[in-house]
Amino acid sequence: MFTLNCKGKLLTIDRPKVMGILNLTPDSFYSGSRFTNIDMVLKETETMINEGAFIIDIGGQSTRPGSERISATEELGRVMPAIEAIINQFPETIISIDTYQAKVVKEAVAAGVSIVNDISSGDMDNEMMRTVADLRVPYICMHMKGTPATMQQDAIYDDVTKEVLDYFIHKIARCKEAGIHDVIIDPGFGFGKTIQHNFQLLKKMEVLKQLGKPIVAGLSRKSTIYKTLGTTAEEALNGTTALNMIALLNGAAILRVHDVKEAAETIKLFEAYQYA
Repeated sequence: MFTLNCKGKLLTIDRPKVMGILNLTPDSFYSGSRFTNIDMVLKETETMINEGAFIIDIGGQSTRPGSERISATEELGRVMPAIEAIINQFPETIISIDTYQAKVVKEAVAAGVSIVNDISSGDMDNEMMRTVADLRVPYICMHMKGTPATMQQDAIYDDVTKEVLDYFIHKIARCKEAGIHDVIIDPGFGFGKTIQHNFQLLKKMEVLKQLGKPIVAGLSRKSTIYKTLGTTAEEALNGTTALNMIALLNGAAILRVHDVKEAAETIKLFEAYQYA
């Protein structure tokens, strides 16, 4: 069981949870997750909440392989109207901001965001960890080699699981030094890793439980699934469900997904299996 202090509201993770993905980018790798106006955002948020989402993860910066960085100003222009609309209509909703820019974090948290989800774990903005510590919100650290623009060129490991474990030992210590109390870890499936690396990491993900932190598994509709199956991101839901179950069996506490209903059903079946 884990507890997270979200701006004074204590959240308990005593069973696996679902994080629903809400992309406000025009070029997300999965076309079904692109939401371009507030009506679409509110409709999708309501659907995800009703289907069992514990956290809504909002992102305005594409992080697919080869994507280019946009300015904090442009990113804020994408995410702030959505954050404000969701907070207004669904005030009890826990929102995380998927960003690696501290300026975006400051404004998003001021507007009501409760969790920071940083794919770079502070490596792409030197102010990030200090900002998160000052704001006293939980921080999701993800493993990535390089940047989204270069990460697939850096996908070289002797032992991917050991390297990810060592990385998080270092990052958790950095977070503690900065004053961040609630750290969540994300192995970073697909970020600077080949398909083989992703399967190796998933197979041995349980090793990361020794860190004593909640683990996020972000496998939803990624190329590891659809390239292995010879299909597309649009047709990768069944494969996502299969790998999400493996992630749960290997220690995932949070499933970050495009399809909340199916993930919630996977968790229900996992729990029935665990407690049979």
